Amino acid sequence: MSNAARELRAEVVVDAPAERIWEVITDTRALAEASPELLTMMPLRRGGFRKGQQYVGWNRRKLVVWPTRSVVVEADPPHRLAWDTRSSGARWIFEIEPADSGTRLVQRRPVPNKLTGLSKAFAAVLLGGGEGHADELEQGMATSLERLKAIAEKR
Repeated sequence: MSNAARELRAEVVVDAPAERIWEVITDTRALAEASPELLTMMPLRRGGFRKGQQYVGWNRRKLVVWPTRSVVVEADPPHRLAWDTRSSGARWIFEIEPADSGTRLVQRRPVPNKLTGLSKAFAAVLLGGGEGHADELEQGMATSLERLKAIAEKR
């Protein structure tokens, strides 16, 4: 497994109940506001985050903008949300669990099978390389969680 396909992880403790954090992570506007890379995430059908729901995401890194297609594979409110990004082969997971001083929000990005050839070529040509982009993604996940924490604690 290349360094680009390693599991990425970030976590933060939030001073808010799990239900409020769930509201925030299932608000596509909040996700885009919090993310350094995600511009927007649009559902292809009505009904919000539920198993089988599909989303088109628009991402950006500097001058490069690209679409992704994702399918929700797990929605267990207010504990776990996961979607597979078909264009890259990555799975994005949010986990919400009790913590001593609040509620822990974890974001992980495993690659259950392998990164797609399209994803590898795209990262190599337009994103400065897969391994470097994975490092940026992991840093961006930490930034996103801090921003989601701020949103949840204000609501």
